[in-house]
Amino acid sequence: MPSNSTAHSSELSRDNNNNNITTSHLHQHTPSSPPPHATPTKRRFDDLNLKDKSPQQSHLHAAASSSTNTAAAAAAAPNKRSRSELFAASSATHPTTATHTMSAKLKGKRPASGPPEVIDLTQGSNNSSPGATSSHSHIRGPPLSSSHNTGRTSTAAPLNPKGAGMATGKPPGGTNFLQTHIGARRLVVKNLRPVATQTQTEEAHYARIRGDLDAALRAVFSGHGAGAGAAPARGGYSPSPGPGGQSRSGAGNNAITGGQPMEKLYRGVEDICRRGKKESGDLYEWLKDRCKGWLNSDEALKSLLAAAPSIAADTGGEEDVILLRAVLAAWKRWIAQLLVIRWIFSYLDRSYLLPGGSGTTADGKGKSASGKREGPTSVNDMGISAFRSAMYSSRSRNGANMLTIGARVVNAVCVLVMFDRLDDSRFDSQLLRESVAMLRLWGVYGKELEPKFINESREYVRRFAEERSESCGLKDYIVACERLLNRESERCDVYNFDSTTKRQLKDDAHDILILNYAEKLLDSGSVAKLLDANDLDSIKALYELLKLSGIQKRLKGPWEQYIRKTGAAIVSDTTRGDEMIIRILQLRRALDVMIRDAFGRDEDFTYGLRDAFGFFINDKSVSSSWNTGTSKVGEMIAKHIDMLLRGGLKTLPKALLSDVKDRQDAERSGVASTADEDAELDRQLDHSLELFRFIQGKDIFEAFYKKDLARRLLMGRSASRDAERNMLAKLKNECGSSFTHNLEIMFKDQELAKDEIASYKTWLAGRGEDSPLANSQLDLSVHVLSAAAWPTYPDIRVLLPQNVLDHITTFDTYYKSKHTGRRLTWKHNLAHCVVKARFDRGIKELLVSAFQAIVLVLFNEAEEKSPDGILSYEQLASATGMPDPELQRTLQSLACGKTRVLNKHPKGREVNKTDTFSVNKSFTDPKFRVKINQIQLKETKEENKETHERVAQDRQFETQAAIVRIMKSRKKMAHAQLVAEVINQTKQRGAVDTADIKANIEKLIEKDYIEREGGNYVYLA
Repeated sequence: MPSNSTAHSSELSRDNNNNNITTSHLHQHTPSSPPPHATPTKRRFDDLNLKDKSPQQSHLHAAASSSTNTAAAAAAAPNKRSRSELFAASSATHPTTATHTMSAKLKGKRPASGPPEVIDLTQGSNNSSPGATSSHSHIRGPPLSSSHNTGRTSTAAPLNPKGAGMATGKPPGGTNFLQTHIGARRLVVKNLRPVATQTQTEEAHYARIRGDLDAALRAVFSGHGAGAGAAPARGGYSPSPGPGGQSRSGAGNNAITGGQPMEKLYRGVEDICRRGKKESGDLYEWLKDRCKGWLNSDEALKSLLAAAPSIAADTGGEEDVILLRAVLAAWKRWIAQLLVIRWIFSYLDRSYLLPGGSGTTADGKGKSASGKREGPTSVNDMGISAFRSAMYSSRSRNGANMLTIGARVVNAVCVLVMFDRLDDSRFDSQLLRESVAMLRLWGVYGKELEPKFINESREYVRRFAEERSESCGLKDYIVACERLLNRESERCDVYNFDSTTKRQLKDDAHDILILNYAEKLLDSGSVAKLLDANDLDSIKALYELLKLSGIQKRLKGPWEQYIRKTGAAIVSDTTRGDEMIIRILQLRRALDVMIRDAFGRDEDFTYGLRDAFGFFINDKSVSSSWNTGTSKVGEMIAKHIDMLLRGGLKTLPKALLSDVKDRQDAERSGVASTADEDAELDRQLDHSLELFRFIQGKDIFEAFYKKDLARRLLMGRSASRDAERNMLAKLKNECGSSFTHNLEIMFKDQELAKDEIASYKTWLAGRGEDSPLANSQLDLSVHVLSAAAWPTYPDIRVLLPQNVLDHITTFDTYYKSKHTGRRLTWKHNLAHCVVKARFDRGIKELLVSAFQAIVLVLFNEAEEKSPDGILSYEQLASATGMPDPELQRTLQSLACGKTRVLNKHPKGREVNKTDTFSVNKSFTDPKFRVKINQIQLKETKEENKETHERVAQDRQFETQAAIVRIMKSRKKMAHAQLVAEVINQTKQRGAVDTADIKANIEKLIEKDYIEREGGNYVYLA
């Protein structure tokens, strides 16, 4: 609370130097008798509503006590002026140690200029004695006031001018008491010199704040207590501190700022910023100049310049890396210092900088979204910009011809990258990562580092490509390129390079490594070697490399060329004809896996594979090596399917069987799992059918498939009747019902034959003892076939054993009696038997053909005539009546094969007319039933040639029929149009040459089906 004072006699002295009035001889009023003006004084201070009242109250009491002591000291001194002279002290200044800052609220509550609230009385009685005073007289005047900012205490005392006594409370009659009922009187102060104004006081306050801030910045820059605050990573971005910054940092922050409390500095910055925008801008510019001045000073740059050896601008290398370490350490120190500066000037950041700033440019100015410059940036961005400017200033050069520190830092980063590429031990991963992050914060990444890094990387990749292309083959070059691209991509991700840098680097590398060396990558010979070796990984890497540059489609050319060349070599290999389809399917399997796993199921390569297969399968120049005149591939596909339907999956190599991925695909598509044997067999039939689709002449396939199907049905050698039916359904779906009509009749004949033989046995049993076959042990089974549906077979005459002949005669009689008008033609070369044989080591059942059975039965009679049981070739020929080729084949299968039930004398692989034969009584076999009729299933060369000739002849008849159909519908056509239409209609059955078409046209002209009329053909009705 303010003090109330009573003045007995005032002794005032003028201080000309300070322009202040010093009040002497004041004593403190007793609390028991408050003066009249005590109440307004209390009201005045209550209106200020100060936040911190305790310090102000203690300050005011201290001022009052000081005034009392001063008055006491002045009372002992003699009066040096006349008591009639009166002076009024408008303000008295007492220096104090209070340093409280002036808040805006306090400034706003200062009393306005004008007349004082209480005016002292200056009129008194002229009769009063000079120097007469009353110890109990009171003075009405302004109360004691205390300045919150300066600690200045002012008092006002009423004085009596012109030597008159001091004004008292007496009335004019001389009564010595204060006349309060009269009211206020005007106080006249003469010859008063002006004192300091409020503006001057505020300027002194703000000047002192700037001085404190300057001292704090010097302490921060000098690094005192630098360990108290740690810089956060990547430029020290942390939450901005508030007024409680000092409490968070504690005594450590006071040490950083040279012993000054952080809160005092923060409040000082707040006071300046509250004055207005101009003062805030001036403070920001002052701070920026101080930061730039420090960073560009010799003290700040001397450590960096000392760490930077004097080297030429075009050398670079390890010396720049040493400099980079020093710059990075200085950067970390600066970030730590900048964090303290942000704490101090955080109010400036929040109130003045952040609302207007939007990003950092090279000169530290902010930019709006449209790119136009706006206000200054934040303190943090300004500090980063100042450091960047210092690194690129001319003062950072270590000589006239040297590069700036910033340029050498960029060069050092590129050197570190090169160390990593060369696997140099001097490489420092942490240094590279932090350096790239530092340059990104500087804002020079895109302008300085990225262009230099891209240029040096482009040169490195160019040298790399030249070296590898000359010293490596295609496989090694692919591996090297793949490794390089992976390392470059990984480096950009790990060491904080920008995504645009990574994309530009990869684009340049793709152009150099792939586009510039596309001829090497797409070389047909090199690609063929990889495909021959089935190098899936290398092919996949090659495809991915080409895909990066968008030229993967160009690999389709070498791909098709390899397939055509390899497939043609397989088809034209006459020494391995039996393995043709197996090898083609293995090739197809390898290529399918490559499309699935290496090419990502690219449809273009699937179409290319189909085109290439269709080319070499139907290429006449390739199939001409077989001298058949028809498609050899069609014949071999039919035989391959026959092998599958006879032997099942055990006849296939494991490489053709399904793998795990095939099974998964089959299950996803709704097909039964290929782990099932029947499903796998069905899938293998589908693969064979895919090859069948490529054949243009399907008539040759039909001919051989029909012959093989007839053998399987007649001899009961099908592995699965369901598989036979399934294959028939596939062919019908692929080629139509006309293609499978005869095949369906063959299956129907098999069913009818079962009913027929059952009816015959019933008829035979009904005859009882009257039948000549009643006591016969022979069991006869006959298949009656439709001659039009089944293949044509040659008639081979043979002498049958008597008991067999009796059964055949009986069945012939039965059939003719049941079916009038029909005639049976017996095909003994298709018959087969089961013969029981007794050897020294046991009894065996031999599955043999009819011709083999006829020969074996003859040795029963030979043993009865002579103990040796030897028969010559001539004896066997006369007893069987078979032609020599058939007899030789039969004897060779019995005496020269793997299963030898006969002994040949002399031994050898070939059968001659001078050879003799006997029973091999020591024959043995682990199986009870032994198959020896395999030769019956094999096709002879004569049969094969005859089939091809018959197909070629049928093709000519089909061509003539097509010509007649076309001319009958068109009536008149030109030669070229007729040839084109004939080719179009007959291509499904078999390709016909234009020469053959012309020859058939001539035949039809001779037969009067068509005639020439000018340049056209005309149909004759």
